[in-house]
Amino acid sequence: MVLVGVSVLGVRGLCIVNPGFKINGKYYRETLLKEELLPDMRDISKYFIFPQDSAPAHCAKETVDLLSTETPAFIPPTLWPPNSPHLNPVDYKVWSVLQQQVHNVKLNDVDELHQRIQTVWDEHTTHTHTHTHMMNLTSILLRATA
Repeated sequence: MVLVGVSVLGVRGLCIVNPGFKINGKYYRETLLKEELLPDMRDISKYFIFPQDSAPAHCAKETVDLLSTETPAFIPPTLWPPNSPHLNPVDYKVWSVLQQQVHNVKLNDVDELHQRIQTVWDEHTTHTHTHTHMMNLTSILLRATA
């Protein structure tokens, strides 16, 4: 599993979870949210909308309670549309672009896959004009999902 945060205001680094690792509610809250994603999102902006899908770790009562208190605008899983390209461009466009570029070279093992994912992500996010690049990417994403 790969976790990212994307916004017109900036992006966060990748968090890659090793294959076969079971992500339960506690790991999702304590590690992925509290240590990784939420601090990075707060560094980008004090205001952000935090969407999720209906994965069990996302819907756990403790996760919903945490995000309700720790994010400025949390939309609970019961109100988030399950298949919405307009509201979740990462799932509907970013991953497909990254997947095409990651798999255009032969990969021999999981370590090479992780490195390739990181390289492709870095190529998109460390562009010398990151803000302009992300604005263009966001524009492309919005056009692609329209």
